[in-house]
Amino acid sequence: MPASKARAKSIATRLSALGLTTRVEEHARYTSIEAEVPEALPAESWREVLEVVAKADRFGLLASSLTGRTLWAAVTKAVPATGDVRGPGRQR
Repeated sequence: MPASKARAKSIATRLSALGLTTRVEEHARYTSIEAEVPEALPAESWREVLEVVAKADRFGLLASSLTGRTLWAAVTKAVPATGDVRGPGRQR
């Protein structure tokens, strides 16, 4: 398992252990983890949640009166060390 995938899985697992329901999606360049955050999440749990998402490359919180609060984190996938990384027709 690639390191980035293992890191994303670890983040999702730890958020689930804190009582949050997580969604993990694979994208071309990163793996995203999202979790709905209940209004009643205690301050101590917030500290733990922030410690977990700090392991990601990027993270944030989307808050709306219509959709509630969604915590997100993104783990960047490794760039291939060899091969056609510039795309077809871009080689020199």
